Amino acid sequence: MKFELVSPERRLTSTEDATAVRLPGTEGDMTAMADHAPTITSLRPGILTVEAGGTEDSYAVTGGFAEIGAGVTVLAERALHVSDVTQEVLDEWLAEAKQAHKEAHEAGGAEGAVDAAAKLVADMVAMGGHIGLSADASSL
Repeated sequence: MKFELVSPERRLTSTEDATAVRLPGTEGDMTAMADHAPTITSLRPGILTVEAGGTEDSYAVTGGFAEIGAGVTVLAERALHVSDVTQEVLDEWLAEAKQAHKEAHEAGGAEGAVDAAAKLVADMVAMGGHIGLSADASSL
């Protein structure tokens, strides 16, 4: 099946021979394969893995949407190949997530907004751990 991963800056990858795409969906991880039911899902920060040509490639995504049909198209807020995610990049992404949490809390936002921002931080920490980087969420 066809797979495309696009961020606002560029198209990261495109292939015609994907056999499976593992997605970090907001409602839980999912795997899209050929003949998957048409679906649109939002993504949480995590690792997206595409299997194609007998190999796997993984990308860190910070959110976005995936459209599953005859193929899979992912429109990511931000995405980098996991080999390009350095400690500095993760620290920057985590700092932005912590700032969003702080702003939601200070704005006296609804409990749901504060919880969503806290989940964003937790997902960033988990993503860092998954790729072997250290992330600290203790300042929440």
